[in-house]
Amino acid sequence: MWYHKPVINEELLQSLPNLKIVASSGVGIDHLDLSLLSSYGVKVSNTPFVVSTDTADLGMALILASSRRLVEGYQMAVSPDTEYFPADWLGAEVSGATLGIVGMGTIGYKVAERAKAFEMKILYHNRNQRNKEEESAVGAIYCKKIDDLLQQSDFVLLSVNLTPQTHKLIGKRELELMKPTATLINISRGLVVDQDALVGALQNKVIKAAALDVTYPEPLPRDHPLLKLKSVIITPHIGSATKKTRHLMMENMTESIQAGLRGLPIPNEVI
Repeated sequence: MWYHKPVINEELLQSLPNLKIVASSGVGIDHLDLSLLSSYGVKVSNTPFVVSTDTADLGMALILASSRRLVEGYQMAVSPDTEYFPADWLGAEVSGATLGIVGMGTIGYKVAERAKAFEMKILYHNRNQRNKEEESAVGAIYCKKIDDLLQQSDFVLLSVNLTPQTHKLIGKRELELMKPTATLINISRGLVVDQDALVGALQNKVIKAAALDVTYPEPLPRDHPLLKLKSVIITPHIGSATKKTRHLMMENMTESIQAGLRGLPIPNEVI
């Protein structure tokens, strides 16, 4: 499967009685009905580890691009109407700011490693607290309650799997807890955020900005209000989109398929 295609439903499974494995690209499996697949005896694999470095890089890039208003600055610099650069056109500091990471898995932790180099104060909220050695290595402070993280962070970065528990995890209430100077960065799944609530929060200056690699749907309708806000940066779901990583993803999927067809233990099997 690539970009969630083909759609795996009961009709397809009934038409493929000899199907043994579905190899899905990327880390997310929210598009798969694991119970349905299991009932047909079909194994599932994904490619969770090879995407983490590039996705963390993109997360850091979105923090920097949003804080320093790079897209707006580029548009100003190349506009035929620009006659001078205003001295009061300012961005926000990244170095020394507080980054709150929601979801400290492999990707979230790699974002923390990058943020440490910018001398950021790092808070994180996760289902499970990481061990003291891992926390100390990046200077991360655990927030058992997400509310505490939201209230303190200058940048809130989402790096969680989409599950029933994380569906619209960030809604109107959570956005109102954030600082009015804060930026929301989403590198997980679009449905982790209530987009209507996000539009309202940005329009009413409840939060300052958003940088999104994921939305719902993808792409957004061309008249969607998020596309009209200068305080928003949107990229086309490119967390893993480098030549090397995409090649490695294909290799991982091929290895899993070969193992599945031979009845061998499947690398990266989703249980």
